[in-house]
Amino acid sequence: MAERRIRVVIVDDSLVAREMLSQILSSDPAIEVVGQAKDGKEGTEMVARLTPDLVTMDIHMPKMDGLQAVEHIMAYTPTPILVVSSSVYGAGTGRAFDALNLGALEVMKKPEPRDWEDLERIGKDIIRKVKMLSRVKVITHLSGRKGAGRRPVTPAVPIVHGAQGGPQLVAIGSSTGGPSALMTVLCGLQKDFPLPILIAQHIADGFIPGLVDWLGGGCKVKVAAAEDGMRPLPGTAYLAATGRNLVFDGTAMHFAKPGHGQLYIPSADTLFQSVAESLKARAVGVILTGMGNDGAKGLKAMHDAGATTIAQDEATSTVWGMPRAAAELGAASAVLPIEAIGREVLRLATK
Repeated sequence: MAERRIRVVIVDDSLVAREMLSQILSSDPAIEVVGQAKDGKEGTEMVARLTPDLVTMDIHMPKMDGLQAVEHIMAYTPTPILVVSSSVYGAGTGRAFDALNLGALEVMKKPEPRDWEDLERIGKDIIRKVKMLSRVKVITHLSGRKGAGRRPVTPAVPIVHGAQGGPQLVAIGSSTGGPSALMTVLCGLQKDFPLPILIAQHIADGFIPGLVDWLGGGCKVKVAAAEDGMRPLPGTAYLAATGRNLVFDGTAMHFAKPGHGQLYIPSADTLFQSVAESLKARAVGVILTGMGNDGAKGLKAMHDAGATTIAQDEATSTVWGMPRAAAELGAASAVLPIEAIGREVLRLATK
């Protein structure tokens, strides 16, 4: 018996973009494009009627934009959503990350006519994402329902600087659902947080500058792109560049070439391993939502070196893959809901 194909609805106001995405996805026999919508309103109605396995969603559209459409779909007909956006830099990128906050799973750059030379690689990446994300069991986001209240934000604990000899750095690894989780964790920290934070987040090429701006605009700590040879400063979160592994030698950040066949770049395992070797017990490791097992072995190295390690719990993870792998390996000192992780990191840094 033939395996059931992955049913996809494409929502985009550009006919060219819809046709390009349709051709890319239909080239794989495991995927079937069952509908194309030209705006968010038509898209939400199509999703309710066709119940697809995944939706590709543009952001800037007439009648109902992508944010409104994501919010409505996740409230009434929860479906895996891949944001496919042409806004890679500037204010438009922030809107793409807002869609992740509303329940979309990932964001990637929309292929354009000038990308024809590289279309084969781009197409393979889109197909891989669709196959991977269509398997995610998404949850209902009640905040999108008319009249439903937003979940209150837990205020951060007042900061009190601790004694010497405690943690010197926080290392975080995250993937699918990571931007929203990172926002929650960083919002739990104060402007004068006493430690630097190094982050390995799996994300499509070109979106790191937008993620830096989006996170920096929503939390009190500074957020910056990591630079090779830079000494990390307290109260600043540094994001690894796409396609490069970030390592810490005890003094400065450096970029390392990916290993042969390495699937996830930047690698949380590589970051955690370098922190385990350079700081031993004087660090905090955090692994957040994400598919796969990247970070589990590296977090175990930190744990075995005496560092405090935290994994996000299943209930608050978009995908409980990376945290689960870490927990099953015995790499996590604690498994906590996302709302509690920032408070615990703050406590550890200031006790």
